[in-house]
Amino acid sequence: MADNFLFSNFTYNPSSYYFLYVGDIKAYGLNIFLRDALARNFRKEVEFVAIVPDIFVQYNYRNLIVINPLIDEYRTQNGSQVSYRIDSTSFMRAVSENEGLHRLIAQILTHQNHLFINMYESEPEMTLDEQFEQVDILGPEKQIAKRLNNKAVQYELLKDVVPVVDFRICKGRDTLLDTADQLRQEWSDGIFVSNVYSAAGANSAITHCREDILRRFTDTEATFLATRYIPHEHDPTVLAVVANEEEVFIAGVADQVIRGGNRFVGSTYPTRQPAAVEQELKEYTRKVGQILGREGYRGIFGCDYIVTPDGEVRFIEVNARKQGTTLEFCFTLEQSLPETAPTLPELEYHAVVNRKFPFNTIDLGNNGKNIHWGTYNYKVVKRRCTRGYIPQNPHERETFQKVAGGELLKDFVILEHVGSNYVIMPGTFLARVVSVARNHDDVKEGIRQGKEFIEMTIDWKSEY
Repeated sequence: MADNFLFSNFTYNPSSYYFLYVGDIKAYGLNIFLRDALARNFRKEVEFVAIVPDIFVQYNYRNLIVINPLIDEYRTQNGSQVSYRIDSTSFMRAVSENEGLHRLIAQILTHQNHLFINMYESEPEMTLDEQFEQVDILGPEKQIAKRLNNKAVQYELLKDVVPVVDFRICKGRDTLLDTADQLRQEWSDGIFVSNVYSAAGANSAITHCREDILRRFTDTEATFLATRYIPHEHDPTVLAVVANEEEVFIAGVADQVIRGGNRFVGSTYPTRQPAAVEQELKEYTRKVGQILGREGYRGIFGCDYIVTPDGEVRFIEVNARKQGTTLEFCFTLEQSLPETAPTLPELEYHAVVNRKFPFNTIDLGNNGKNIHWGTYNYKVVKRRCTRGYIPQNPHERETFQKVAGGELLKDFVILEHVGSNYVIMPGTFLARVVSVARNHDDVKEGIRQGKEFIEMTIDWKSEY
């Protein structure tokens, strides 16, 4: 574990221009698009180093560094082969404090006068840009992103801009309990309670009584967002990029797959919403983007909504960061737009650096290549052991190319399988499935088959 790296296969080439990526390995492919965009803009060879926390049996990725400060603790508790999800705050602090990474940055800066750090999510705990004068974050400004990811801030900013669900902001659990008691009869389908910072269902729950709140939320001093739960079937999400107070690029609309009312497991594209609703979702997101732009936010973001049984759209939240659909939308746009059109990472680069989009920016319009896709994040909810391994597939991009070009009618890939003989902790991504086809039914079938392959690698007797 040289330089406190859990793993490294990085080889430095001083003739190349480098940037760093810091985030989960699931977004590794975004950096290939950014690398190619920077090479075109800088007119030189560009490479990147990916710093990730993910723990696998092996890594089929170039120029990778794994940093995970909790590995010794988890190995002591669960055995030497253990995989888990680390919280982003601990990861960012460990990356920022890593002396081996400091030496690497200093080495790179002896051959180039500037270094970008591409972030999956801009967080204040990332301080490398503050420690090195020649280092900058290539993404939204950290403090602005942190503020805008606060759900209480979102609802106050947007309540007169888009149709939000009925809400109350509660400072402290006692206030939340009192507020819920007052609203329970009126909000008879349930009260959705969320910590103001939460994602993918974490720190949130549909509650129906005081006991539900007391059982789920233990922090008595936290601030909570309480919203009226509306039973619904559709959870669309819109991915976009904002460059300034006026320019907002809409990448597309997908449908989230939500389990148990709040647990996100994947998405499907294109949305099954009627054209009028899809257009409404895009227009609301454009308005949200303009508000974010007014607040100083520059870069990729996502907006989540629900569609009520009456067909009305209601805003749920902003994700002021890249989100799970970003890479698949990159593959979709690559196949659907002219070759000269900028990619999403390139649009974010121009938004951050130039505060405007390039002249050749083109909206997607319709799904001319008839690309359909779905994603599924296979997470374990109880501690499990694996007894099989699915080799890491690096060919997701080629799958999109072949389906869009007519070489294949359908295909699916299984990505980022942890490996065999590992203890997998609850909430961990054991693997992901991406299915690409010409219609939703074939996409659904690919997801089903991919899940079955993953389940064959689990020792189901290993439940703890």
